[in-house]
Amino acid sequence: MNPTKKIVTKWSKNITTLQVEQLIRSEKDLSKAIAVFNSASGEYKNGYRHNHTTFGIMISKLVSGNQFKFAEDLVKRMKEERCRIDEEVFLSICRGYGRVHKPMEAVRVFESMKEFGCEVNERCYVTLLSILVDENQLKMAMRLYRYMRKVGIQPSVVSLNILIKALCKNGGTVDGAISIFREMPNRGCVPDAYTYGTLISGLCKFGRTEEANGFFREMEEKGCVPTVVTYSSLIHGLCKSGKLSEALTLFEEMTSKGVKPNVFTYSSVMDGLCKCGRSSQAMKLLDVMVKERLSPNMITYSTLIPGLCKDGNVEQALELFDRMKLQGLKPDAGLYGKIISSFCDLSKFQEAANFLDEMILAGILPNRLTWSIHVRTHNNVISGLCQTDINRAFHLYLSMRTRGLSVEPGLFSSLIKGFCKKSNFDKACHILDHMVCDGCLPDVEMWRDILKGFCDERNTLESAELLRGLFLQKFDEPEKLCVS
Repeated sequence: MNPTKKIVTKWSKNITTLQVEQLIRSEKDLSKAIAVFNSASGEYKNGYRHNHTTFGIMISKLVSGNQFKFAEDLVKRMKEERCRIDEEVFLSICRGYGRVHKPMEAVRVFESMKEFGCEVNERCYVTLLSILVDENQLKMAMRLYRYMRKVGIQPSVVSLNILIKALCKNGGTVDGAISIFREMPNRGCVPDAYTYGTLISGLCKFGRTEEANGFFREMEEKGCVPTVVTYSSLIHGLCKSGKLSEALTLFEEMTSKGVKPNVFTYSSVMDGLCKCGRSSQAMKLLDVMVKERLSPNMITYSTLIPGLCKDGNVEQALELFDRMKLQGLKPDAGLYGKIISSFCDLSKFQEAANFLDEMILAGILPNRLTWSIHVRTHNNVISGLCQTDINRAFHLYLSMRTRGLSVEPGLFSSLIKGFCKKSNFDKACHILDHMVCDGCLPDVEMWRDILKGFCDERNTLESAELLRGLFLQKFDEPEKLCVS
């Protein structure tokens, strides 16, 4: 983006604030909006000066485009031009930094408010508190809350809701959230639907579904109408805890009361069904969801595909996998891993290898979270191919090593045995060399297989020269290696 981009704007003889405001709001291109803003006061000698409104609109647009530096520069310009600056200008920048997960920048902007003569009121504190909680800066959030009390800002339903949300993020502090919830009426704050929903969600997160259900019923008794989010949180918690029948009952109750399930609600019930081996019923629920014009998302597919694979419905899982890709959603390592594992379980190693190749071509690389999936998947596929297609197994093995994936000791054994059966002892020794370099100790049987193969091929001298140094280092009793 070029903030100094020159664009000709035809202004009326007397430029008005309303005219500038409308032009900036209607301009979707950020560079053009900046050019309009600058030209209003710079291109014509008409005495027009931006006021609080036009500055605010331009700053809001810059924040929406993640152009925070330019937004902060405009705040400085407002101060230089002695334009009124209220808290909303700063809060919009703080919220922007929160949106891009830069809570410390939000804190910095918040702390600069007094330098610009802007009053820091309760709304400012609550906004920053919410940002810190959302970004899991919980210790800092608690310090800010205590400081709010110190400077005389009284608790409100909004601030206490945020505090309860913070305490519900950790299993060890959920009871503290309940205590604050019970104290709210004594502080003149009546819990609302958001308060109950936050507490129910927190309890479900840590498996305390009985308590969550109790708060849900209390909520209804107090006249707080549960939202789709509250229903979904409890349904998800019940399914996660293996209480599928209770979840299904609540799902029916929800629909009977006219609360429409969302994608998360449907996905949670499908997950519960799949975990209980009822993937076919989950697929029927998918059809219902689609009829309600709700598009499945990655959570939905990540629930159904493993469930179908687990129940042996691999073909249906593949159809759903293709449907997901047609929808424009990209499968992750976990989904590929489930499908590949299912083919391995059916001894369809060529099909498994095809999906492994597809995953590699799709650029799905191992990271800290998916490393074990990649290692397990590669080892399983290559081990299976050693029985049917040793050459393809070897190529996948080399690819695996190139990308630094760990080779399990059993895979070395499978490859060596596979090449020995094909009388390809050079490659068997090549694998053996890799094995020793990786710190794995070949067993006696493995050495014997290779030596016997060389002897059968009348390459006794070659085998002795090739293996002498290796096995003498590894075995104290070389006579065990004698080939009959």
